[in-house]
Amino acid sequence: MNKTFDQSKDEVAKLCRYFATNRQSFLAPGVKEAHVRQSLIDPFFEALGWDMRNAAMTAPQYREVITEDSLDVEGSRKAPDYTFRIGTLAKFYVEAKKCGVNISADPAPAYQLRRYGFSAKLALSILTDFDELGVYDCASRPRPNDKASHARIQYFGFTEYPDRWQEIWDVFSREAVWSGTFDQYAASKRKRGTSEVDSEFLKDIEGWRDVLARNLALRNSDLSADDLNAAVQRIIDRIIFLRMAEDRGLESYGQLLKLSEQPDIYNRFMSGLCRKADQKYNSGLFHFQKEPGVSEAPDTLTPRLSVDDKTLKSILQSLYFEHGCPYHFGVLPVEILGTVYERFLGKVIRLTAGHQAKVEKKPEVRKAGGVYYTPAYIVNYIVHNTIGKQIEGKSPANLAGGKTTPPFRVLDMACGSGSFLLGAYQFLLDHCLN
Repeated sequence: MNKTFDQSKDEVAKLCRYFATNRQSFLAPGVKEAHVRQSLIDPFFEALGWDMRNAAMTAPQYREVITEDSLDVEGSRKAPDYTFRIGTLAKFYVEAKKCGVNISADPAPAYQLRRYGFSAKLALSILTDFDELGVYDCASRPRPNDKASHARIQYFGFTEYPDRWQEIWDVFSREAVWSGTFDQYAASKRKRGTSEVDSEFLKDIEGWRDVLARNLALRNSDLSADDLNAAVQRIIDRIIFLRMAEDRGLESYGQLLKLSEQPDIYNRFMSGLCRKADQKYNSGLFHFQKEPGVSEAPDTLTPRLSVDDKTLKSILQSLYFEHGCPYHFGVLPVEILGTVYERFLGKVIRLTAGHQAKVEKKPEVRKAGGVYYTPAYIVNYIVHNTIGKQIEGKSPANLAGGKTTPPFRVLDMACGSGSFLLGAYQFLLDHCLN
């Protein structure tokens, strides 16, 4: 949607006059957020050149703007109201509120927006009810006690939009995002020493490993070091998987939180949620019974373990908004888990002579000076130049194979965290969609 700056400024000035005339009506208690979005916020971003209604009829997976219904699902928002993108790459979120929400002072909406942006590794995002608009730096870890002004780098009242339109246009217009001006601005606002979501998440799961390992070693005196390492890893994997499934609508929201409020948490977790997940997902992560044709041995270790309620309760509660969790697992990019786990697996749990657990770096990691993971752009380059060449011109039916031809397969013989396999899978999905 090509639009000049002057055209854009005239449109937003007209929109501001309309809002000023009808402001009391928009501030009335019965006015819903959906009406504010349709009447004010959508036209605001259309003035910035964004195709809000997909007038270009772009394929759904490549829409410029993804919109979500503003619905709470048992206290948790499923996704940000708007995702503004280049192709399939999210650049910034916009969280909309109905008019009358005190955006300048109320910390809750700002915390919600920053959780989304931080989890998705986005540099900037916007909070607005049209009456007010705040631009937030999303790089730093959000905390529940942060003030509304924390990490807010710009603030506008609606009367300022026409006179300060250049400031907004130069960063958030479609033209600015596509030209790279948005990225330059975001980089200029980034504070030194900011710890990104993967580093923060790594700290958290390393903390869980430490408390779980110590408790398992204390309550299960027959555990070997190898079994202890395996058990801790599986328990953490299962918890993260189920929590991510909640925020992505695959599991009931809050089931782990409810579990944390009951006695005998670990046995309920294993016999209830994990057994149910074994049936539902047919995944090696939840594999407790021998199945015909499956060579992998079932997990007979973790079901027999003892874990104190206090240990699991603190871990489970730390995964929820209500207890200060800075992550929204519905928007956390799956490749972040890969980079986190590569670094997480650089340490090992050792048992002392007194059967106490100690976590320390693996000798090979100490020698190498750390764990290194492959950046996404290198993954994409290699996948494009290997798989891309192999499947060029082939239809999904060709790739699926037939009676005389085998299906197309990808082998990563040193998969580590699976970054190349995930990249290959996404590349094949995009190819088939195209």
